[in-house]
Amino acid sequence: MCGIVGMVGGSPVNQDIYDALLLLQHRGQDATGIATAEPNGVMHTHKAQGMVREAFRTRDMRSLLGNVGLGHVRYATKGTASSEEEMQPFYVNAPYGIILIHNGNLTNTRELTLEMGRRDRRHLNSSSDTELLLNVLANELQATTSPVDLEPERIFEAVARTHRRIEGAYAVISIIAGYGLLAFRDPFGIRPLILGRRAGATGKDEWVVTSESLVLENADYEIVREVEPGEAVFITNEGELFSKQCADDPKLLPCSFEYVYLARPDSIMNGVPVYESRLRMGKKLAATIAKHVPDGLIDVVMPIPDSSRPAAMEVSRVLGIEYREGFYKNRYVGRTFIMPGQAARKKSVRQKLNAMSSEFQGKNVLLIDDSIVRGTTSKQIVQMARDAGAKSVTFASAAPPVRHPHVYGINMPSRHELIAHGRTIPEIAQELGADYLVYQEVDDLRDAIVESARGEATFTDLDMSCFDGRYVTGTVSAEYLEWVEGTQTS
Repeated sequence: MCGIVGMVGGSPVNQDIYDALLLLQHRGQDATGIATAEPNGVMHTHKAQGMVREAFRTRDMRSLLGNVGLGHVRYATKGTASSEEEMQPFYVNAPYGIILIHNGNLTNTRELTLEMGRRDRRHLNSSSDTELLLNVLANELQATTSPVDLEPERIFEAVARTHRRIEGAYAVISIIAGYGLLAFRDPFGIRPLILGRRAGATGKDEWVVTSESLVLENADYEIVREVEPGEAVFITNEGELFSKQCADDPKLLPCSFEYVYLARPDSIMNGVPVYESRLRMGKKLAATIAKHVPDGLIDVVMPIPDSSRPAAMEVSRVLGIEYREGFYKNRYVGRTFIMPGQAARKKSVRQKLNAMSSEFQGKNVLLIDDSIVRGTTSKQIVQMARDAGAKSVTFASAAPPVRHPHVYGINMPSRHELIAHGRTIPEIAQELGADYLVYQEVDDLRDAIVESARGEATFTDLDMSCFDGRYVTGTVSAEYLEWVEGTQTS
């Protein structure tokens, strides 16, 4: 999971990209980067470790000239979180000069790495799959475009050839020096990408393509549409848009974890408002809680802030049990789930949350979280509730048990890190120290996301691989999962 944005404007786009990355900060906090391009093809880049506000100074922003640009916030799922060589964007100087950012994970990196050396004769300087993807695209552009000019149809043919070579989940934005901005999405639409437009001061259209709709709404762009699975969009430096479906058999199967946790609640993804989907998760979870928890055992319902708040409010409403806020969140600590390494996550929980004893003392509490992945945070939270005076602690997850690795862009690649892998629900409850533990049902989660409140959902199924073990691309084998687990160093 990363946050990406690309813009074509009638004036310098550096500040607008910076503002967009602030809005996307929840999608990655390891590193960030911005690249811009002038009409003559000169490119400018600045990237650094840490969060957006820490990474860019006035002198950096002044150097980012041009009306075309892109930006990235990194959450490391491939390579090493601390490696400066793996920060995005990546650049190759031929053909034309291409700079690229990417959200997702490729699942055939072993094969591609061999092809790079043996077939394409291209050198890789990192273990990042983004650098691999860039070199595949560059090679296909080299093979399909004429040395005289770069036509949209030839760009789209290169994207089609890229689709045929790479596997996995990917949303891509790139700048081709002197020509414009190219964006495309994997044939399953696993990772999000949305297109927006606004009228520029010069009368020409200005464009944005990004991970979440909240970027559009905050900068007065109108939502044009989602970039379709397998589709490529090319926007010239002058603001002329071309698009084409470049995949052979596209189908929309978005990542369910975007709705559970990753996306901000004020975004709309694939026609489904994230906030409303989380309310529906709470409604369905309430019915499951009522089945499994004895009457009278819950005095108050409390969320684990922030992403579980909509589900907790709906659980409270449906069950008719008082809703209270028992945990205070320190806004200056990042999201613990996306911190690199188990030690950093564990250390940050108590820095991030503080339990207010007045809300817990002598009460039977029901704690609602969006999901339970490694169990590190959940176990500490249960203990915090007990230390604050809770009489009993029931824990409920708005998502089903995470029993399988996620290989499409979320950092949960090892089964051995997952608390639910190989354990029954009572065994997980014991491990967490909870009196009762309730999970969302898999079918209920699917329905909560797909059933748009206005009936406008554009899909009927999802990637739910971390919950049900069904990998929608059809290219993820047991041998591959074992190999991925063997490469983990966190």
